[in-house]
Amino acid sequence: MAILVGPETSVICQGMTGRAGSYHIERAMAYGTKVVGGVRPGKGGLQHLDVPVFDTVTEAVSQTGANASIIFVPPENAAAAMIEAIEAEVPVVVCVTERVPVLDMVRVRDALEGSKTKLAGPNSQGILTPKVCKLGVMATAHERPGSIGIVSRSATLTSEVVAQTSASGLGQSTTVGIGGDPVHGVGFVECLEMFMEDPDTEGIILIGEIGGVDEEMAADYLKSVKASKPVVALVAGRHAPPERRMGHAGTLTLFGRADANQKIKALRSAGVQIAPNSHQVAETMRQSLST
Repeated sequence: MAILVGPETSVICQGMTGRAGSYHIERAMAYGTKVVGGVRPGKGGLQHLDVPVFDTVTEAVSQTGANASIIFVPPENAAAAMIEAIEAEVPVVVCVTERVPVLDMVRVRDALEGSKTKLAGPNSQGILTPKVCKLGVMATAHERPGSIGIVSRSATLTSEVVAQTSASGLGQSTTVGIGGDPVHGVGFVECLEMFMEDPDTEGIILIGEIGGVDEEMAADYLKSVKASKPVVALVAGRHAPPERRMGHAGTLTLFGRADANQKIKALRSAGVQIAPNSHQVAETMRQSLST
């Protein structure tokens, strides 16, 4: 099994006919992902990459039975695309778009409340169940089916940890990029809950970084439940200067809050094993599984 995406996942792409959408969807199809249609207002009735294009998400879902969508839409229109997918009750949505305005994401978060949609992103690398479904823009040279669930704010570090867990023989059940923006869809807590319930996930790796409160929320969650599986965390940014944004919108510490050391302290107090550096994440997980 896996979480969020699997062999039953049927995908539509919002913004499919654009350059980015075409590039990544063609590669997702070659990977084996079941792509059943695209959405581009004004281009309904056309065929692109041998699948039909629709004017609206509702029409695409009705005609294809899609249960997932990936969004390649410019920042100024990305919120509207996410809300359209939410209103169409698409169960899983990935938005890879970067630089979506924060106030736009507040509207998206309001739309998500009480909805049937789980949103990864924006600024998400995507969701990958190895050899089954690629719903994102991640590289697939080193992934291997296995037993480790990975949830991450960092795309680059995800690739590093995927390579490590594959090389060590652990592999991955699913990897989830929650995105690096301050306001986003699913976070660490939701993913921890899903991985804890997945019978084929034996251990969970959490990749965090400075800024925001996702790591602290994960620590609070793990303190409130009896974790049935080992959790290993890597928190990037221990040497980042305060009050300076590092890389993207979410990696920012202000007034001594949301720094890496505080996050590490919170996670460690919840029983999480902290990887000493980015090169030893898989080894830390292997040790945790053996105890």
